[in-house]
Amino acid sequence: MTTALLLTACGGGDGTPKANDKIKGADTSATASASPGASASEDADRPDITLPGDVKDEFEGWKTGDATKDAILADAGRAQTATNDAIIKGTPDTPGLAFYYKGKALSSSTRWVQKWLDSGITYTGTTRYYSPKVEIFDSKSAGVSYCADETEAYNKDRKTKKVDRTPAGKDAYVLYNTRLEKTGRGVWQTSDGTSVRGSKTCVR
Repeated sequence: MTTALLLTACGGGDGTPKANDKIKGADTSATASASPGASASEDADRPDITLPGDVKDEFEGWKTGDATKDAILADAGRAQTATNDAIIKGTPDTPGLAFYYKGKALSSSTRWVQKWLDSGITYTGTTRYYSPKVEIFDSKSAGVSYCADETEAYNKDRKTKKVDRTPAGKDAYVLYNTRLEKTGRGVWQTSDGTSVRGSKTCVR
């Protein structure tokens, strides 16, 4: 069974993608299925990120009822969708990446998107994000961990449009651990993070 090209960008996306790899990782039906909730800051002027109809990001249990935690989770989800959007568009130069990432996380995400482009691969299907946990460090920093299920996300050749539907294994489950920092405009940007593919914590 083949390994898949992972949508993983934070810390775990530096390997070279393969044409028959399956995507792992990083938000909707035609829009990000949609942000996990929490109203966006009115001053943020957030970029419009719309995924194509054959791609969905589904967020399960991304509302806690706590306004601050929900705002953090919403931006963590938007960051993941921004990565997926850049992969599909085939360019790391998208408004979403620079808006929702900074520092090490932005560099890692940019490199990872470029690897997808260099490999001639995009993806189709549904990625599910679940079991989110939020730890607030102080008024401007927090940690978010969550799982991703990529068993229904498939690599697609950019030129031929051929989809690789090789059955997924445990590697299709990814554990993310990220750090977010709040900007003066109220946006929780992902600044650092790691991802573990095949994590026993996430396999279901």
